[in-house]
Amino acid sequence: MSINRPVATVLAASFCLLTAACGSSSHDTAKTPASQAGYPVRLDNCGRTETFTKAPSRVVVMNGASVAEVSTLLALGLGDRIVANEQTYGASDVAGRAAAIKKLPTGGVKLNEAYDIPREAMFGLRPDLVLSTTTYGFDQKNGFATREQLNQVGANSYVSPQGCDDDPSKMTIADSYRLLRDMGRIFNVSDRAEKLIAESEKNIAAVSDKVKGEMKPKVMVLFSSMSMGSNDFSSVFARGIVNDILAKAGAANAFESAATTTFADLSKEKVAATDVDALVVIAYNDPNPAAYAKTLLKEFPQWPAAKNNAYVTVSDSMYLGPSNDLAVQKIAKKLHPNAF
Repeated sequence: MSINRPVATVLAASFCLLTAACGSSSHDTAKTPASQAGYPVRLDNCGRTETFTKAPSRVVVMNGASVAEVSTLLALGLGDRIVANEQTYGASDVAGRAAAIKKLPTGGVKLNEAYDIPREAMFGLRPDLVLSTTTYGFDQKNGFATREQLNQVGANSYVSPQGCDDDPSKMTIADSYRLLRDMGRIFNVSDRAEKLIAESEKNIAAVSDKVKGEMKPKVMVLFSSMSMGSNDFSSVFARGIVNDILAKAGAANAFESAATTTFADLSKEKVAATDVDALVVIAYNDPNPAAYAKTLLKEFPQWPAAKNNAYVTVSDSMYLGPSNDLAVQKIAKKLHPNAF
């Protein structure tokens, strides 16, 4: 998941949660040492040029209300490079992913109020690469080490796609591939990255081909049992990568026009007045998202979704990361069962 920082802070303060994931579309790539040939690598990132003279070996993954960064590293078989990971999720659409995340070191850091790593603690970890979902994680006024300060102690830094402007409303599946490619270049494992991307593209193309020409149901995408705003329904997605996933699964977002930001903060009346053909409920540390979906369907019996008991639950595959093809497959098979 990648969301803007004000929302992430509310999540952390309200639920005392962290987020993350790991793994590839189906299984993690075997770990093998990266060759030092091919360096230096220069990468343009948020107006900076980061130069890597070798593959990083002490990586710190900041929380950032994201599931993408640690997911991508583990998908590429780079978990042994992580010295501190602050992303955790507790559930995954990939078998073994949550367990793999749980085993990663956290660095024994006392986190700040945003559930992330403060400046002095960061320096104490002696990183050679720090990953942050957005530029917020390198903002001095929030108590974090800046990119310049990290550079002075010999550490590179990286902000994930769409994180430079902190606007995940523009995010697409292509950004997941970009993150894979960038990590592939940094760690000299581009072959692994391209293999994962090719597999994902193949899986998504196969699904899109099956549902081509089908009617596109209007879908409501939201977190289960979560509030992030002033209205009853403040965790409903309006824009971002979820819309790209829905489109490739042969569906459309029923609330795409409700906001220009990633999330729409909706009243119960607005939700009730909208035809919803199906629900996509995202489990966020919720052990039973299906129960939430069923409760919601009972609350709005007028929905076509309620009449057809149409819902699907997903978790990390709906966010920036290496497993978007799983979300496309799962949603398409639920909404267009006759096509498979």
